[in-house]
Amino acid sequence: METQTQEGPRWELDLVNASFLTGIPILAAIGMVWYSMNYGVSGVELGIFGFMYIACGLSITAGYHRLFSHRTHKAAWPLRLFYALFGAGAFQNSAIKWCSDHRRHHLVTDTDDDPYSVLKGFFWAHIGWVMVAQEEERVEKVDDLQADPILAFQDRHIFLIGFLVGMVLPGMAGWFFLGGLAGFMGGFIWGGLFRVVIVHHATFLINSAAHTWGTQPYSTANTSRDSPFLSLLTYGEGYHNFHHTFQADYRNGHKWHHWDPTKWWIKGFSFIKMTSGLHKIPDKTIESRKMKTAYEQSLKLANDEQKENALGFVERLRTGYSELDAHRKALKEAKKNKAGVSSKSRKSMCIDLKKEIKASKEAIAQIRDEFQQWMNGLPAAA
Repeated sequence: METQTQEGPRWELDLVNASFLTGIPILAAIGMVWYSMNYGVSGVELGIFGFMYIACGLSITAGYHRLFSHRTHKAAWPLRLFYALFGAGAFQNSAIKWCSDHRRHHLVTDTDDDPYSVLKGFFWAHIGWVMVAQEEERVEKVDDLQADPILAFQDRHIFLIGFLVGMVLPGMAGWFFLGGLAGFMGGFIWGGLFRVVIVHHATFLINSAAHTWGTQPYSTANTSRDSPFLSLLTYGEGYHNFHHTFQADYRNGHKWHHWDPTKWWIKGFSFIKMTSGLHKIPDKTIESRKMKTAYEQSLKLANDEQKENALGFVERLRTGYSELDAHRKALKEAKKNKAGVSSKSRKSMCIDLKKEIKASKEAIAQIRDEFQQWMNGLPAAA
C-alpha cells in the first residue's frame, strides 16, 4: 500500500516491520497457551523471561537511550558490547539507526520532521511510524556512534545478532535447564516471543503515553510529560518532561525516591569503574526551572509587575544556592588546609562555615515557602 500526500513525503507500508509487529504478539499468545496446556509453566520459564526482559530493556534505556543517544555518561567496552548484543535482541533496529531517529526527535519535537510526533496521533507515535517506510531512510547526526567499532559491527549484522540473542539464546537456556525440544520451546516462547512484545510496547509507551498523559513541572515547550506510573513500566523513563528539559542528565527520575532502575544501574556500575563521567544537572538549576514553569503555568496572562516578582523569586533562589555552594567549598578547603593554620583556628572556621551553610539552607527553604504562598494567592493558581 502506497500513499502520496500533497503536503508530506510519500510513504508505503513496511511489510517486514508491520508483519513482525503484528505477527509476534499472535505467535506469542498462541505459543503461551499451547505450551502452558501441554507442559505447564515453572520458575525456569519465568526466570528466562525475567533475565531477557531486564537485559534487553536496560540495553535500550541505559544503552541506546542514555549512553548512545544522549552521552549522559561513559561506559567501558564490555558494557557497550552487552548493550549492543541485547539491544539487538530487543528488535528495535541497530543502535546507530535508533539513535539517529531519537536525536532527530529531540531536535524537532512535535514538528512534522519529528519521526514519532504524538501530534500525528497516539497510534502513530506508539507504533504506526515503525510500520511505514519513508521514501528515504535517514541516518544522520551519529558520526560518533559510527566511529565505535562495536556499534558499527552491530549495525552491519543487526538481524543475525538479534535472532541469535533475542530468540535462540532464550531457547538454548530452556533446553539447558529444562531439557529437550520442549525446554527449548519454553525458553523461546517466554524469553523470546513474549518478552519481545512486552519490551516493545514498554518502549513505545514513551513515544506515545509519555507525550500524552502526566504533568509538566519543568517545561511546557513541548508535549513531554512526567508520569511516575509510567516509570514503573519503563525502567524509569516515565519522567519524560524532566528528560526533555535536561537531556544531558543520566537520571530521568532525579530525586532519590523516584523509581528509575536505569539510573541505579548506571550508578551501580560506576562503583566498579565500568561507567564514568555521570552527568547531573545541579539541583539549583532544576529547582529554578521548576519554579519558573510553575509560574508560567499558573499565570498565562501576567502583567509586568507579576513577571518581575516571579523572576525575583527565581533569582533569589539561584543566589541562595550559589552562597550554599560557596560555603560548602570553603568548608571542604578549610578541612583540608593544615599548613599555616592552627588546629584551634581551623576548628573555629569550620564551625562558622557550618553555621553559614545552615543559614543558607534556611534561606532557601524560606524562599520556597514564600513562592508557594505567592502562587497560592494568584487567581489562576486557585
